[in-house]
Amino acid sequence: MAKKYLEKDVLQACMERLEVILTEFDNVYFSVSGGKDSSVMVQLANMVAQKLNKKFDVLFIDLEAQYKNTIEHIEEVKELSQIRNFYHIALPMALRNAVSVLQPKWICWEEESKDLWVRELPKDSINIHNCPFEWFKKGEEFEDFIIQFADWYQKKYKSKVACGIGIRTDESLNRFRTIAFQDKKITYKNYNWTTKIKVNEKHIEVYNFYPIYDWKVEDIWGAVSILDLKFNYIYELMYKNGLSIYEQRLCQPYGDDQRNGLNQFKALEYETWGKVLNRVNGVNFGNIYCKTTALGNIKSSKPAFMTWEEYAVFLLESIGIYNRDLMLHYYKKIKKFMIWYKNKYGVQTKDIPETAECKLENQKKAISWRRIARAIEKNDFYLRRLSFGQTKSDDKELQRLIHKWDNLLNRNTKTDDKGLIKIIEEQK
Repeated sequence: MAKKYLEKDVLQACMERLEVILTEFDNVYFSVSGGKDSSVMVQLANMVAQKLNKKFDVLFIDLEAQYKNTIEHIEEVKELSQIRNFYHIALPMALRNAVSVLQPKWICWEEESKDLWVRELPKDSINIHNCPFEWFKKGEEFEDFIIQFADWYQKKYKSKVACGIGIRTDESLNRFRTIAFQDKKITYKNYNWTTKIKVNEKHIEVYNFYPIYDWKVEDIWGAVSILDLKFNYIYELMYKNGLSIYEQRLCQPYGDDQRNGLNQFKALEYETWGKVLNRVNGVNFGNIYCKTTALGNIKSSKPAFMTWEEYAVFLLESIGIYNRDLMLHYYKKIKKFMIWYKNKYGVQTKDIPETAECKLENQKKAISWRRIARAIEKNDFYLRRLSFGQTKSDDKELQRLIHKWDNLLNRNTKTDDKGLIKIIEEQK
């Protein structure tokens, strides 16, 4: 099933890592998504825990607009014999929506949108009505919640804690860096597959550990077959629909990478798809254009009669027709981008070239109007293609936009505009 590594295969190495953690930590929880990697990880952990007569907890964040098959598999996972507490989180969190310029984030399980929910709240879930986390606020980012939960869990048990994460380093460079660069992290007893985490730049007594970090996708499905493990049936449907085992992605399908397979949703679970259409802005656009230049994939094209500069301006103006605030947000960041090149390399706005060498554009080492236009096409609120990172000020601005546009036309809107009042009244 697996290649030999230090005289042992990856399955044996994983079981040894799990035994170390479950032996040396009294409080362990595993973060699962319903995907193949975390599913295999937690089922292997259950085998080791049975042998050691140990218990562990599980954290699952329910993103609402998910595959029905995923939720069914999560119910199977809940039946594992060694689970002490299963934290089924169904709280209103802000999630990335890369298929809509007008709604770059959407909030799952939002009470105001209850009539549009894809599913009812799970009966055993931690939700807005029974939330034990005093620190939680509506619209909290998924990534922030993970960190805050780890801090809460550690304070609850007042001991060192281990959190199992089912990532594999061959899936992305960032995941490889998480494991590989030990000089930039604190590990548990020098195990390279562990990382001590921070909350507000301060380390806490919680260690993430990655028991399957050196696995490949073939190892995952090999373990499922050999050990007769349960798995999410959506992968079987994906395979039957033409996706290879290397292309299958399960995370909420509206993210920057996952949207590339959004057209699969309609084919795999058409009933769920029908509900998602009304729930998340832009998903049908993503379904139709996910493999095209419209979402920044393949090679961008533009109207032949336009220059790249004209096309960039056209894209900005098109956004401005529907959302002036969002247009101004992009405009300010693009202006800052131009000023940086002017100060660093003396490139005046009038001298920005239409195109630069493709390799340099892709490596973010050259300025051009084509690079600017493609950044706008990408529907990326943070404009990462122009070398910007995600900042707290950007997050704050995004929350402001979400609040402003979410409440523009609702029954609580205060306005003196008779026409607007009439429209609002018609909604009642």
